[in-house]
Amino acid sequence: MRSPVPSLLALAATLTLAAMPLSAQVRVDDLVRADVLDGGLTKRGTYITALRLTLSDGWKTYWRAPGDAGIPPQFDWGRSQNLGALRITWPTPRVFDQNGMQSIGYDRQLVLPVEITPADPQRPVRLRGKVEVGICKDICVPGTLAVDHELDAGADRNPAIVAALAQRPFTRKEAGVTSASCRLAPVEGGMRIEARIAMPSAGGPEIAVIEPGSPRIWASQTETRRDGGTLVATSELVPVTGGPLAVDRSAVRITVLGQRHAVDIRGCTPG
Repeated sequence: MRSPVPSLLALAATLTLAAMPLSAQVRVDDLVRADVLDGGLTKRGTYITALRLTLSDGWKTYWRAPGDAGIPPQFDWGRSQNLGALRITWPTPRVFDQNGMQSIGYDRQLVLPVEITPADPQRPVRLRGKVEVGICKDICVPGTLAVDHELDAGADRNPAIVAALAQRPFTRKEAGVTSASCRLAPVEGGMRIEARIAMPSAGGPEIAVIEPGSPRIWASQTETRRDGGTLVATSELVPVTGGPLAVDRSAVRITVLGQRHAVDIRGCTPG
């Protein structure tokens, strides 16, 4: 079974950097700029907006499931005003090789579309909070970016947001997925999950990412292969704090990254 040690080493490296004297540190604010894009109101009365991260040359940041060598972003919108509900659409990420480990994320720029439902439709929405990110090049730098922006209900459609939404992964139906099952088997220290997905090829070498659906469960880098019309993806699941492990198949999320497109599969049946 793969061990979470590579991820812990990557985290330790970032914490070591954070503990260095300020004169030796690289500040995250010097490497990435955060701003909020306005896209106006939908017919449903929700706001379409986006968080844009603009990275310095050669630096990259990470997807929600960043791989063994990445640092997942964390969002805290607790200081926002009139925020009822918030839904993020992740554009299809890229796969990077980082010192022999796989990481998943974005380079140059990330435009992250966000749809916001106001708590009170008659009042303005102020998006205010912080985003904890990791960005990497030869070293990884963790940091916190502040966000404070009152949304513009009268804004026109924003081309950058439209383009980012168009880069989302296909749904099961769009990708022609006919079935997705998960077989679970106990292994030392955790559980082995094997997902079998009946779907046409997404193009070229396909990489599947399995998210267990709980922050209390760590998932190893997935091994992916083709068995005719079925994509087979295998990962090891480990409880982060030890103890018993329970996996809810309906909460499992599988993303297939191919050369032509990506596919987002929510939930799997017993296999």
